[in-house]
Amino acid sequence: MAAPRRAAVLGSPIAHSLSPVLHRTAYRELGLDGWTYDRFEVDEAGLPAFFEMLGPEWAGLSLTMPLKRAVIPLLDRISDTAASVDAVNTVVVTEDGRRTGDNTDIPGMVAALREHGIEQADSAAILGAGATASSALAALSRICPGEIAVYVRSEARAAEMRQWAERLEVTVRIADWADAEQALRAPLVISTTPAGVTDALARSVPERPTALFDVLYDPWPTDLAARWSAYGGAVVSGLDLLVHQAVLQVEQMTGIAPAPLDAMRKAGERALAAR
Repeated sequence: MAAPRRAAVLGSPIAHSLSPVLHRTAYRELGLDGWTYDRFEVDEAGLPAFFEMLGPEWAGLSLTMPLKRAVIPLLDRISDTAASVDAVNTVVVTEDGRRTGDNTDIPGMVAALREHGIEQADSAAILGAGATASSALAALSRICPGEIAVYVRSEARAAEMRQWAERLEVTVRIADWADAEQALRAPLVISTTPAGVTDALARSVPERPTALFDVLYDPWPTDLAARWSAYGGAVVSGLDLLVHQAVLQVEQMTGIAPAPLDAMRKAGERALAAR
């Protein structure tokens, strides 16, 4: 029998996280009986101390807010993908104790879109300009050769998105949130805002919408996603993203591929339905 290994998700708040459900399901499906996956409430101040107690039994960590940038100084190296947005959501601990950071949100977004038949978009729009928006911009840099319109609510956020665009070498047009309904006519719309922010936009969904990627999964569907789907548009959900990025995490931490995508998705759906 293989030696027991540990993994966990860290963040604050963390009680809502579906990651334990997804990862434990993967371990069960892969026959990794000695593996455990937990959740820990850890903020930026407590992160260094948590890293100090990591022993040889640890295989990896999933990180959520507010730790995705705070963790970088604690790592031995980070991947080019993580470096492109200065955000790490995955830490793999090797047998010799080295800690490598990666970002599976970006390829997870691309994989979720492809699963829904969206391989490329001539142009796109992003609603919001927070941390998730930078990952969305990085994902679009892989599939969208044209202009990306980013709808923001503050000049500070606009400046940040201009910096990310320059770094990622993508063409970005910054637009005011007051004009956000114009975003809904883009070939691909990615909504990265907190719950409730896009509800007012639902009434502006065009009669023939194209594709919407709404990164929320609880509550689901959002008003925007529900109206979009009712009008026949393609909708990619936050659960799609969560599952695809978790699949990549499981594969990196265990060294086993492919991870059981379908089983992990069904487990996530059951957990959400029980809330």
